[in-house]
Amino acid sequence: MKAILVSESGGADVLRVGEAEKPSPGAGQVLVRVAATSVNRPDIVQREGNYPPPEGDSEILGLEVAGTIEEIGRQVSGWCAGDRVMTLVGGGGYAEYAIAYADHLIPIPESMSFEEAACVCETYITAYLNVFMIGGLTDGDSVLLHGGGGGVNTAAVQLCKALTPDARVIVTASPGKVERVRALGADLVIDYKSQDFAGEIRSYTGKQGVQVILDHIGAAYLASNMQSLAVGGRLVIIGVTSGVKAELNLALMMVKRQQVIGSVLRSRPLPEKAAIVSGFTRAVLPLLAQRKVVPLIYRVYGLEDAAQAHRDMEASAHFGKLVLSLQ
Repeated sequence: MKAILVSESGGADVLRVGEAEKPSPGAGQVLVRVAATSVNRPDIVQREGNYPPPEGDSEILGLEVAGTIEEIGRQVSGWCAGDRVMTLVGGGGYAEYAIAYADHLIPIPESMSFEEAACVCETYITAYLNVFMIGGLTDGDSVLLHGGGGGVNTAAVQLCKALTPDARVIVTASPGKVERVRALGADLVIDYKSQDFAGEIRSYTGKQGVQVILDHIGAAYLASNMQSLAVGGRLVIIGVTSGVKAELNLALMMVKRQQVIGSVLRSRPLPEKAAIVSGFTRAVLPLLAQRKVVPLIYRVYGLEDAAQAHRDMEASAHFGKLVLSLQ
């Protein structure tokens, strides 16, 4: 099969189109003929040699795919060859075929294209898991989302407005993305390059702070995040782009009963992923089917243009998802 191969760790130029062995599904698995996949930040970290796939998963890049079931493995029921599906994969998305676990599959609604479906599983499930299942956001709360126009952040804004319409959604963004984030439905957008987000949140919330923060920055934002949290608030960290070590005032955290929670999706045990996918499917799939939530696509590339898609992601000029099409 055709696939994007990485011969050595490095920059986007190490990505090349080549031939890889077509995989076969094992027990509980299906083989998906990939129509579209998407580029996610962890793909870049893996390309650089810093994020190996879980044991047993493909070393080919790609964490989510959309396509049709080509072949059913043993002990799989409820699915048929030809079914349109979108799914998380531990690796292998940048290829014509990918292996997925049957209990991680989500049916693609008729109203969705393969390109839109390729945007759902990594970013929308990540947003739903961390803001709602872990962060516990409810109507009337305030939530701070770091990340401007990135895939997880734009997904989180959409889900917050759809699932908790009375929650106040605050987003930090670069100057060039402030208006687009505001148009997406954010109640307050903070230009993190010129404004102190902790001070802005203190003013906006009447010194109360926010109940939930979704953060992928890490060390550089820890102190300001803790200042921005309300009593009993939850800081969910899903990335550490600014570093892994920072000081934390434990006494103040105790007094304010705050929680700092680390979260990843890819390396979770398979049954945990299945439970997360199931909860997401119940809560969010109807919104996708009715197009009350529509994935934001910045650009669609051919598979052979994966290197350019990586360069565009690294430039951080995109707003929404970068999709690789195999159709």
